[in-house]
Amino acid sequence: MNDSEERFTALYDRHYRSVLGYVLLRSDPEVAEDVSSETFLVAWRRLDEMPDRALPWLLGVARNLLAKQRGKQQRGRALLDRITARAAVREHAGQDVADQVADRDAAVKALASMPEKDLEAMALATWHGLEPHEAATVMGCSLRAYHARLHRARKRLGSALARDAEPRPSPPHARSQPVGEI
Repeated sequence: MNDSEERFTALYDRHYRSVLGYVLLRSDPEVAEDVSSETFLVAWRRLDEMPDRALPWLLGVARNLLAKQRGKQQRGRALLDRITARAAVREHAGQDVADQVADRDAAVKALASMPEKDLEAMALATWHGLEPHEAATVMGCSLRAYHARLHRARKRLGSALARDAEPRPSPPHARSQPVGEI
């Protein structure tokens, strides 16, 4: 094997699962395989341009490929569905089933109200463990813009969760007068 093939093989072995995981959060499994493969095809073609920390660059390529393949609304729906599925699996120690359902419903409702870019900013930081400058690279924005986006996303999520946690007023009691009388 020559040096380029060895470098590419090492790159693929090290990052394929991360790229596939990133794409699976945003697409169907069949699409994810194709996009992941195409991401590494681009990496092979641009191997000499690869930065030292390749994962953010690879995730950025995967993100761009997904953008070409689907509309913004479809990508947002797929991401929300996957977040919802993960939230359903999480166990809450010490809570009864009713509390778990209420918490899950509140989280799903809050996440559904958020823009796709907010969800992506939080996922890159939380699930993928990227440093802010790496997440900014993936999202195709400056570090300052990423920090602002992440801050706004967290604030919106907190507000949405707080709104859902507020007690609802009980329905008004029926009038004592019969219907039709004033």
